[in-house]
Amino acid sequence: MLSSLSLMPSLHLNFPCVGRGIIFCQSKQLIDGCKDQRSTDKIVQKSCLLRRKLILSVLVSSAVFRTLSSYAKSKSKNPYDENRLLQQNRRIQKENNAPDDFPNFVREGFEVKVVSSDNYVKRDSGLLYVDFEVGKGDCPKDGQQVIFHYVGYNESGRRIDSTYLQGSPARIRMGTNSLVPGFEEGIRDMRPGGKRRIIIPPELGPPVGPSTFFSAKQFEVFDVELLSIQNCERRTIGFYSDVVCN
Repeated sequence: MLSSLSLMPSLHLNFPCVGRGIIFCQSKQLIDGCKDQRSTDKIVQKSCLLRRKLILSVLVSSAVFRTLSSYAKSKSKNPYDENRLLQQNRRIQKENNAPDDFPNFVREGFEVKVVSSDNYVKRDSGLLYVDFEVGKGDCPKDGQQVIFHYVGYNESGRRIDSTYLQGSPARIRMGTNSLVPGFEEGIRDMRPGGKRRIIIPPELGPPVGPSTFFSAKQFEVFDVELLSIQNCERRTIGFYSDVVCN
């Protein structure tokens, strides 16, 4: 009887711990054991919260990176968008009555892609040209005068100038900086009777400003017909001096 009663305190101490959800109870007082359990519960709750935060951060980061990756893909060049811009440019050129085999210019921001046939020749300077007719004779040299007709177009195929409409060809001496750099480069190896289309990049184009005809850095296209080349010499009469070409 005494032995059974001696066992009762230990059982009495363990019951409250079980009632409070304690898994393991040490040989301490009831209050201490329950305090330890409360601290243990707090640690478990904190670990659960940290685990949940970690899982949420992983899910959010994966969603953000997926969004960023899809955004980067959308910002990359899309062949469909380029083809759409190309078709739109061709419609505009058709409305402007651009000549046959006119090059197309696809603009995306500051980048411009020139779309032309394989017949065009591209030089290291960026100049492009194609010969419709190859003339005969010698090419012009510095100091000589070239007589030629031309028609100028902008990127949309709109005609901006024409010596045919003016009724008289242009006359310019080579090597005197009287021509746009790209234009002079384009006709330097032409021969009399030759016809050529020249695509001049902005780097070799005319100056831009309010005092000039051009208001933006764009590609310029010129159809040129070289009529003849003349030799020039300086003539001095008294105090008067000029250059005569014939």
